[in-house]
Amino acid sequence: MTTNNPNTITITELRTVLTLGTVYGIRMLGLFMILPVFALYAKQLPDYTPLKVGIAIGIYGLAQALLQIPLGLLSDRIGRKSVIIGGLVVYALGSIVAANAATLYWIIWGRAIQGSGAIAAVIMATVADLTRKEVRTQAMAIIGIGIGAAFILSMLFGPILEHWIGVPGIFWLSCGLALFSIMAILLLVPTPRPPGLSIDTTDSIGTQINKVLFNSELLRANFGIFTLQLLMTSLFLVVPLELNLFGIPSAHHWQVYIPVILISVVGIVPLVIMERRGNSSIKGLVLLGILVLLGAEVGLFVWGNDFVGFISALLLYFIAFNLLEAVLPSLVTRIAPANAKGIAMGIFSSSQFLGAFCGG
Repeated sequence: MTTNNPNTITITELRTVLTLGTVYGIRMLGLFMILPVFALYAKQLPDYTPLKVGIAIGIYGLAQALLQIPLGLLSDRIGRKSVIIGGLVVYALGSIVAANAATLYWIIWGRAIQGSGAIAAVIMATVADLTRKEVRTQAMAIIGIGIGAAFILSMLFGPILEHWIGVPGIFWLSCGLALFSIMAILLLVPTPRPPGLSIDTTDSIGTQINKVLFNSELLRANFGIFTLQLLMTSLFLVVPLELNLFGIPSAHHWQVYIPVILISVVGIVPLVIMERRGNSSIKGLVLLGILVLLGAEVGLFVWGNDFVGFISALLLYFIAFNLLEAVLPSLVTRIAPANAKGIAMGIFSSSQFLGAFCGG
C-alpha cells in the first residue's frame, strides 16, 4: 500500500474500505428495513403482545452488545476475515429462522441469532489493519456514510418491499445480502496479517482486556460513543412527535430525514479533509463535535415550536453525530495497543450498542 502522498488514500485502501463499508451498510439495511413495518406485521401473529414486539426489536442490539468483545478478541487471535465470514453466516441463519417464523417467539429467536453475528467491531478493526493512520479518519467516515445510506434506503424501501414481499420476504432478502457480503469479503478484501505474526501476543487475555478497559483515553472514547448513541435513540423517540405537531404526517417524515442526513454528510467532508491534511487534530475534531452537539441539543429545546429553528438544530445535530461517528473509532484504533485492536473495538462497539439500548 505505497503512495507518493501519505495523506492520499490508495486504490487498494479505497477498494477495501468501500467493500467493508458496503458490507456493513447492506447488513444494517436488512435490519433497518423491518423497523418501519414490523409493529404492524406483528399484530397479525397469534402470540402478539407489545412486550414481545419490543423484545423482538431490542434483542438484536442486546446480542450485539454482549458479543462484540468476545468476537473482537477472537479476531485478534485467529484473524479478522474468518470472524467476519462466520458472523455473516450466523446472521444469515438468523434471517432464515425469522423468515420461517409463524410466531413472535420464533422471530425473537431469529433476531437474537442475527444479533449474534456481532461483527461491527471486527469490521472496524479490519479497516484499521488495512489503512494507514493518515487516512483512517477518512476511511471511518466512508463506513459511516455506508451506515447513513443504509438508513436512508431503509426508510424508502422498507414499506415498498413489505408491500411486495412481506416481512418474511425482507428477512429472506437479508439472508441473500449476507451471502452476497461473504462473496465480497472473500474476493475484494485483502487478508490482514494476524497480529500474532508480527507483534507480541504473549499477553494473557485478562492482561489484554485490562490494557484496553482501563486506558483513560479509551474510557473517554467509549463513554463518548455510549452517550452519542443514547442521545440518538432518545432523539428519535421525540423527533417524530415534534414533526407530527408541525403537521407532517408520519408517512412523510422521510422527506425531512433524508435531506437533513444528506446535507449533514456533506457538511463533515471539509472537516475530515482538514484532519487528513494535518490542519486539524483528531482530538480537536472530537471537541468540535461535542460543542456542536451541545449547541444542537440546546437549539432543539429552545426552538421546539419553530419549524425552521427545529430543522436547523436537527441538521447541526446530525453534522455533529456523523463527525463523531467518524472520528471516535479512528481515535480508538490509534490509541489501542497493536495486538488488542479487535478487543478495543469490541468494547467500543459494545458501548455503542448499550447506549442505543439505554436510550430506548
